[in-house]
Order: sequence, then C-alpha cells, then structure tokens
Amino acid sequence: MKPLNQVQSRTAVLPFENIDTDRIIPARFLTTTGRAGLGRHAFNDWRYLADGTDNPDFPLNKDAARGCRILVAGRNFGCGSSREHAPWALLDYGIEAVISSEIADIFRSNALKNGLLAIVIDADAHRDLLANPGSELVIDIAEGSISKADGSKIEFSLDRFARHCLLNGVDQLGFLLDAEAEISAWESRRAADPWAMERAA
Repeated sequence: MKPLNQVQSRTAVLPFENIDTDRIIPARFLTTTGRAGLGRHAFNDWRYLADGTDNPDFPLNKDAARGCRILVAGRNFGCGSSREHAPWALLDYGIEAVISSEIADIFRSNALKNGLLAIVIDADAHRDLLANPGSELVIDIAEGSISKADGSKIEFSLDRFARHCLLNGVDQLGFLLDAEAEISAWESRRAADPWAMERAA
C-alpha cells in the first residue's frame, strides 16, 4: 500500500442504492487471489453490453466520469457478501475514495484495510454531492474533511487505526511488522519474568 494523505479529484456519481459486492465485482471473476487486472471487471454487468462493448448509459462510461478517482455512491454501498475483491477491483479501476451516506460495515472494513478510503457523510451533504457529479473535491485524511470548490467543508470520521494505516501506507501485517522491536522486547521481558503482569494486576 502507498501512503494516502489526500485525494483530489472530480467526482463520478453512481446514484443507485443498495449496490452490492456482486454488482461491484461479479462472482465469476473471483478466481484470482491477485489484484492486478480486476479493474476491467469492476461493475462488469452494468458497464458492458452483451457484445462486450461499453454501455453508453452506464454513468462511469460517460466522458465526464473518466479519470475520476472519487466515487459518490447511493445509500448502502457495498452490501451483500464479503469479498476483498470488491475494493481491489475499485482500486485497480482507479477509484481511491468512495463516499456515501451509508456503506456496508464489512465492505468498509475491507476497503480501509486495503487502502481504499470509504467515507460516510451526513444525508444532506450526500444528497448535494449526488446531485452535482463532477464536483472538485479535496479529501484530507489527517484532518477528516472534504473541501469543496466553494470553500465549504464536509467533516467525516475515521477509526484511528484505519487513519494511521492509510497515512502510513501499511496494512495490519505491516503495522505489526513496524512494531516488531517493541513486540520482541515485551516477549523478552515476559520470558524473563512470566509472573510480572499478574503481580502488577
């Protein structure tokens, strides 16, 4: 994972509610444990026509949405089955942040663990972003804010551990490896005096 401090981009909007993980990445594409190449299958059954050509009616196929790294989605985004392939597909597609008024808990957890910023905002701010695709936003992870072109800000919250991992570009394993020296020191102290913690309690 690379460190993620800010995301600055125009927004692409998928206004539909209850977009589940099978819609994000259909189950038939879950035959790989690698991330590379999954982006071409993101939203596959919406994105392509039966002959494999782009569906001109799909919002992300519009010229205005191309290159956008912030996705504003309808309520209850990422519901359904648990699969890490869903955030992998979005990241490989080029999406760095998803914003909604409601994001399914398991999807949001998987997203944040894999470097995809998943942000929940209040319903009024969400409605405004849905109604204005192409809005230029700056998401500041450390500050917990989304700055709009008019200078106004939308606040959001992130779990402290998730924020640390995003800012430092580490996943859960990387976090543990960074603390290897401290863990080893604790284990050495514990081995030397195994009853120390019980006495302290």
